[in-house]
Amino acid sequence: MRIEFTKMHGLGNDFVVFDAAAGAQPPSAAELRRLADRHKGIGFDQALMLEPPRRDGTSVYYRIFNADGHEVEQCGNGARCIAALLVQQGRATAGEVAMDSPGGLVRARVGTGGNVSVDMGVPDFTPASLPFDATSEAHVYPLDVAGSEVEIGAVSMGNPHAVLTVASAAAAPVDRLGPAIERHPRFPKRVNVGFMEIVDRGHIVLRVYERGTGETLACGTGACAAVAVGRRHGRLDERVEVRVAGGELTIDWPGPGTNIWLTGPAEVSFAGSVEIDT
Repeated sequence: MRIEFTKMHGLGNDFVVFDAAAGAQPPSAAELRRLADRHKGIGFDQALMLEPPRRDGTSVYYRIFNADGHEVEQCGNGARCIAALLVQQGRATAGEVAMDSPGGLVRARVGTGGNVSVDMGVPDFTPASLPFDATSEAHVYPLDVAGSEVEIGAVSMGNPHAVLTVASAAAAPVDRLGPAIERHPRFPKRVNVGFMEIVDRGHIVLRVYERGTGETLACGTGACAAVAVGRRHGRLDERVEVRVAGGELTIDWPGPGTNIWLTGPAEVSFAGSVEIDT
């Protein structure tokens, strides 16, 4: 079967976006891995499958699949790209766009100049929300990993995140600790792993090892998670500029019990079609 797709990215965090009928089966995990291959396929960090709305007042229901073929709950940069595409295609009006996903309802604001903001909800620090094996909620958790003990913050942004504060993001052992923490037995559904360098109260540098994908050029929910952890530790202000390999994201979070907003560019790279096995 041949499907039409749009290739998009948010600061280099790239996606294949395609439409599907209500209740349609996604491509198999093996087929998604084939398409994600950057040498033999299309190449992407995540595939975004758009279905007709399931709730009144929303423009779309979307599903997210990582490059390893596994379905996940949420994707901040992916949500920004979907909102931009819906407006560009005339399927939603510019301004505020309401979308639905496995991670819940998402509100987006499509502005001028290519920037899109999304409401990523209220950060949830309860261990069960990730899930994370811990006897009680804490600001910092010790974790035995790769022959050493590290300290992490843990938070759900609709998907699970572990955040390490490091002296230098550039020098952080992402390749060694990222996969080890991602598959640590205390995270039964695996976890995204952020390495955060705090420059000052309004700026951080971040690298994220994404569950099922590896290190990416940008991670929207990872940026939200890092700022939420940093604010919880009293080290960051309400608005934080997050420098990632692909550019800069802006996070706004007044504090506990309030919604966190992610802002950055969303761009179309190209459109095409591809044959997939059904």
